[in-house]
Amino acid sequence: MRAHYDFAKMKGRPNPYAKHLKRQITIRIGSDTIEYFREMSDKTGIPYQNLMDSYLSECAANKKELKWA
Repeated sequence: MRAHYDFAKMKGRPNPYAKHLKRQITIRIGSDTIEYFREMSDKTGIPYQNLMDSYLSECAANKKELKWA
């Protein structure tokens, strides 16, 4: 293995996974909803934000529509 590598001549390329990355947003969510997902997090060991993301992703994939009363 070399002691020094010269990256100056290295060509960059776009990240092929960039469209799959998550974005940080600001959203208002009810405290009861957050508490529900935190309790699920304690049971499963999965961070509550990941649980929320998984649930919303599943809703989007299945094109679930909310029924308003």
